[in-house]
Amino acid sequence: MYYQKTMATPLGSLYLVSDEHALKGVWFEGQKYFARTIRETPLKQDNEILRQTEDWLRRYFAGQKPDPSELPLDPDGTVYQKAVWQVLLAIPYGQTSTYREVAIQAARLCHSAHPGWQAAGGAVGHNPISVIIPCHRVLGSDGSLTGYAGGVWRKQKLLELEGALPAAE
Repeated sequence: MYYQKTMATPLGSLYLVSDEHALKGVWFEGQKYFARTIRETPLKQDNEILRQTEDWLRRYFAGQKPDPSELPLDPDGTVYQKAVWQVLLAIPYGQTSTYREVAIQAARLCHSAHPGWQAAGGAVGHNPISVIIPCHRVLGSDGSLTGYAGGVWRKQKLLELEGALPAAE
């Protein structure tokens, strides 16, 4: 059984989904791949996991640095996607990585000799737990703000909030 809650943020509404044990998804309303990993219609009711997630996100948007390990995370995905998301969780607050580096590290976790460049990019883009699993911290090899399922403008704002980019004037 899934539970859902919607919360307002400075960057638009977030749709939060959990089961009885862990957080399953956080999506900006209308974002690409919105709620694709949810296999049934969630109940429109709250639970402790969603309350903890909402508190985490409030602290994050207030400029604090909550640790993703505070939350029980269980995104649905393939073994490789989960390896990529594990790599994303290791990118520190206020820092960035590149798609190339994410692919190399995910290949190591999967004991593969060949990084799957496109597969890594796809896994980053299909991350079902936006903001908390920080896919917004992944940049192009030249430092460009390429792709973000929630919109590149949100990626820029999240990185500005974390101090990873200077605020746009």
